[in-house]
Amino acid sequence: MKLDPRITPLRDGVAARALEGVVPAEVYLDPRPMICAAPAAGVHAGPDASAEQMDQILFGEAFDVLEEEANGWVWGQARRDGYVGFVRAEALRPPGPAPTHRVAALRTYAFEGPSIKTRARGPYSLNALVSMEAAEGRLRKVRGAGWMTAEHLAPIGAFEADPAAVAERHLGAPYLWGGRESLGLDCSGLVQQALFACGRACPRDTDQQEAVGQAIDRPGFGRGDLVFWKAHVAIGLDAQRIVHANGHHMMVAIEPLDEAIARIAAEGHGEPTSFRRIPPL
Repeated sequence: MKLDPRITPLRDGVAARALEGVVPAEVYLDPRPMICAAPAAGVHAGPDASAEQMDQILFGEAFDVLEEEANGWVWGQARRDGYVGFVRAEALRPPGPAPTHRVAALRTYAFEGPSIKTRARGPYSLNALVSMEAAEGRLRKVRGAGWMTAEHLAPIGAFEADPAAVAERHLGAPYLWGGRESLGLDCSGLVQQALFACGRACPRDTDQQEAVGQAIDRPGFGRGDLVFWKAHVAIGLDAQRIVHANGHHMMVAIEPLDEAIARIAAEGHGEPTSFRRIPPL
């Protein structure tokens, strides 16, 4: 059996307990559940801030710790998309009550007290998971963060209906390899965030995402559909335009589909590999 190392918690003879009987290992470890306590934290390829950032976890998202490094890093697996890697231990804390809400604004601040004039922390990005503890006026006390604007939160289970609109709200956000937060994200991170906001599960990388949904022909491409190239993905705004985080513009940008196809081919990256549709809930 060939297992994807990006989502398989296995390294140097150590594996997660769930893999016992599936893959050989010298030691099987029980995961220690933690959650992200920072607005966002990088999931890296090694226990070093200079190592490649492959993914991010957002505030409130679960990260299952398997091993602790001597230099303040931990190795484990992000539960929301399954990505395996290293995270700074200081960015995590033990879980508390289950999330009651998610951040529904593109980004928001948490205030130290129940007043917007108090010290602000953050910003916290779209789809961060929060547990509400109290209310005062327009502000809601969020466990481990502070007081957030009520209008910037949505109850767990209340989702948006248009992933293209979610993606479009990120216009101008800088391109960031491995990023998922509103301050910087990559092409597949943008797609994942847009689908998460609409209540859809979504893997992390483009090749994984290309297995989601159903194939469609180019003439049927429209709003909310996905177009894939090798190692790149964009979301349709309509039959003629796409929105995507890309290294050409180095930000989230809207581009005519035909122009993007021609440009990407001219750069040596080939023609689109597929067009796909994610059925609505």
